[in-house]
Amino acid sequence: MRKTSIVLACLAATASLALVGCDVRKTQEGNVEVPKYEVSKTKEGDVTLPKYDVTAPKVDVSTTEKEVKVPEVKVESKEATITVPKIDVTPASEVAAQKDGDKVAQKK
Repeated sequence: MRKTSIVLACLAATASLALVGCDVRKTQEGNVEVPKYEVSKTKEGDVTLPKYDVTAPKVDVSTTEKEVKVPEVKVESKEATITVPKIDVTPASEVAAQKDGDKVAQKK
């Protein structure tokens, strides 16, 4: 039960980090011309939506073992080895730089 709640908490933290770490660049301007109405329609509408390139961060989730003191039912405590989550986040700017470097290497 305790292990499950720890894993769920880590997954929620990872999801929130993934949303915050995105790098968004606008690649095309948007345009919306709303049709004008009087008694009759005088102009057709034209809609061009903006385009965006989104580079998400790279997130590596793994586990590592740590020794921690775990209380027993008795008042004494003992050392125990448990598995705890380990999260590595590569910011979106570094992921984009790696992609740009890979493109340059492929062209050569």
